[in-house]
Amino acid sequence: MTALHDLPAHDLLAAYRQRTLSPVEVTQAVLAHIERWEPHIRATYLLRPEMALAQARESEARWLRGEPKGALDGVPSTIKENIASEGDPTPLGTAAVELVPAAADAPPAARMREAGAVIVAKTTMPDYGMLSSGLSTFHPLSRNPWDTRKGPGGSSAGGGAAAAAGYGPLHIGTDIGGSLRLPASWCGIFSLKPSLGRIPIDPPYTGRAAGPMTRTVADAALMMQVLSQPDARDSMSLPYQDIAWSQFNKGGERLRGLRIGLLLDAGCGLPVEPEVKAAVERAAKLMEAAGATIVPMAPFMTQAMLDGMDHFWRMRSHIDLQALPAARRDKVLPYIRTWADSAAGMSGTEVFNASHQFHLTRVNTVKACSAFDYVISPVAPMPAFQAELPSPTNDPLRPLEHIGFTVPFNMSEQPAASVNCGYTTSGLPIGLQIAGARFDDLGVLQVAHAFELIREPQRAWPQPPAG
Repeated sequence: MTALHDLPAHDLLAAYRQRTLSPVEVTQAVLAHIERWEPHIRATYLLRPEMALAQARESEARWLRGEPKGALDGVPSTIKENIASEGDPTPLGTAAVELVPAAADAPPAARMREAGAVIVAKTTMPDYGMLSSGLSTFHPLSRNPWDTRKGPGGSSAGGGAAAAAGYGPLHIGTDIGGSLRLPASWCGIFSLKPSLGRIPIDPPYTGRAAGPMTRTVADAALMMQVLSQPDARDSMSLPYQDIAWSQFNKGGERLRGLRIGLLLDAGCGLPVEPEVKAAVERAAKLMEAAGATIVPMAPFMTQAMLDGMDHFWRMRSHIDLQALPAARRDKVLPYIRTWADSAAGMSGTEVFNASHQFHLTRVNTVKACSAFDYVISPVAPMPAFQAELPSPTNDPLRPLEHIGFTVPFNMSEQPAASVNCGYTTSGLPIGLQIAGARFDDLGVLQVAHAFELIREPQRAWPQPPAG
């Protein structure tokens, strides 16, 4: 029998409807499971059991009346801490930020509450979300449930760890260069970075998206139904579309007849490790056996593009840090300070040329993908790395060498998902990225679900250490 904390949202909602389970007993089970795991992986911020149980009791009463509040009523969930929740401080992962209670829920948090989700906790992130790890000057170090010596990835570090560890079925993260897909890959879960603007977010920023982090495509589709509702606060949001998210599994033989590009070389950054390449190639062969045409792709990113984006972000962060009082600036993670301050001598021309790489990345990505229905690739060149490291290179002047496969789809505004496609010999998960044309978010979910049905058997989810 599946433990309550491991049940997907769809099963929980069906049980609530049939009155075979209560949101209170499910929330109690999730909280007990978190208590066992949390000393080992430190995935949460503002874990408040009594507040979660109060929400669960309200949900239970609604279900008993036959009046559920929304599509997620009573389902345990978490939200990344940089998504504002009313009355709570938003530290952005760093000790340098003043802890001021948020005036209102940001759009994703508001949609979850409106749908009746039980917000069990918020989840951790690194300083300013600028690392692909759980290293933070504010939060304890977050770790990967599959191997606590490794990190969960970032910047949606706690969300990835929480989903893999079974802190309930639904989790929300954000992504500006891979921050949903990287932890999804390294924690063996599913995540969708939607088309830019599909999920309203506040504050909006170029390439920044919120998205679901779940164990299954089905639960991600359920979240998209809620999170994609309109919100005028996002000036970059798309016009609302009534997308049939429930049709995520209605693709039939979804892979048959598709022309899928296979990208095994990002064209920049670190080389793909052999075990990662082999897992993605096996996934491609499974898709081919299911009727897809797999076509090898040449790289379309360049090191100049990756470096340009890196240097522009350095300058943005340098300006932000220089605006802080010295005492607060000294609290920022030294790796981040070294990275940001390296931009101090950049000229206006250099900053402009760096910023132009965002546009070139967008143009190259769209052009390269236009010949295909979908593109598959590794999410990252390597599996999860040492938890204490800020990045795989541990070099603040080469900090983004692992995002060559993910960042182009932020700039092109295309939807891209991470779905588990295998494991290393040491048991670490490996993620397959599936990218689609702009606005084809449902199609990406359908292809990912089709792959779920044909992929190699999944290993049991990790369990908390005894004692």
